[in-house]
Amino acid sequence: MLEPERVDGLHTIGANRVRLLRDGKEAFPAMLDAINHAQREVMLEMYWVGNDAVGIRFRDALVARARQGVEVYVTYDGVGSLGLFRAFWAPLIRAGGRVLENGPVAPWRRRFRLLRLPFRDHRKILVVDGERGFCGGLNLAIQWLPLEQGGGGWRDDVIELRGPAALELRAIACEVWWRNGSAQPATIPAPPLEPTPRLWVLANRIAKRPNRRIRRTYLLAIRRAHSSIDITNPYFLPGPLFLHALRAAHDRGVRVRLLVPGISDVWLVDLAMREVVDKLARYGIAVYSYGRSVLHAKTAVLDQRVVVCGSHNLDAFSWRFDLEANVVVDDLGFASEVTRSFEHDLRDASRLDTNVRRAPLLWGLVAWLATRFRTYL
Repeated sequence: MLEPERVDGLHTIGANRVRLLRDGKEAFPAMLDAINHAQREVMLEMYWVGNDAVGIRFRDALVARARQGVEVYVTYDGVGSLGLFRAFWAPLIRAGGRVLENGPVAPWRRRFRLLRLPFRDHRKILVVDGERGFCGGLNLAIQWLPLEQGGGGWRDDVIELRGPAALELRAIACEVWWRNGSAQPATIPAPPLEPTPRLWVLANRIAKRPNRRIRRTYLLAIRRAHSSIDITNPYFLPGPLFLHALRAAHDRGVRVRLLVPGISDVWLVDLAMREVVDKLARYGIAVYSYGRSVLHAKTAVLDQRVVVCGSHNLDAFSWRFDLEANVVVDDLGFASEVTRSFEHDLRDASRLDTNVRRAPLLWGLVAWLATRFRTYL
């Protein structure tokens, strides 16, 4: 299980190299390889860590490195990892690792805040030695293990960064420790101030002055697109601004393709999406329903040169309540690879007909209500 395998596809972007990792079949071995070769530090910020074969495998890899003197820092979310008991991390803590639960839901926990319960850490970040970083939609749970290995085979994307950009991912993970009242890790020097050409690491911060940088970047890229927009997203419940931007792009001749789940892990969100995507389909935008497995990837390619990949869903929770991280890459070669991946997924999808078969009246009413309240889904 999770045995290393060769994954090609490294693209040079300035001082960095990047590659796309499809599903747990490619991402898990690469992430474990990075952890197993850590020399100084491992930082993991993960929304969902499962108390299962995948979660235990990663925890044990972290324990092994901590025993060798590597500094290990883990942040997990109290809601995303709801079934994970504190005892799960006991071996890592005994080995010298540090573990932080973001937003505990138990009232007796020291950092419990009732009014902060909606605010979650939805990021999926791994950074090793400040040199190798991973960011995407994939969590450390058995749902992402390949079907042939006894998992759920969920479809997802992870982008791997090698070079200075990994330090930018690390800086994002460090901030969570600071905001939770813990000392920031100091094993690795701070990242350089100069921007990385053609590669941006974006994070939103939900605080007194929320940072909507990811949302603004997404909207700006759509508004500037002149030839094509390909979007994969599992919880497609954007607000009016986003929907208007897509329709405006379609009106000016941009080819817009949207890939959404045919099999969803959240049925209420699936109902709410139905009305939104049906409207886009009737407007002439190509909407595809992925049917091979649960679709969980949050990836976009614009003008066949700009790639967006990360944890950010196109819904109100990601925009208003969740800590997220995305990577944006402007590179024709890398975009070509991600576009091929998108085209591959389309082969396992069906286009929604403009004459969509209407659901029974009761389900139609539930879908209508879910759409009206999509801000809270």
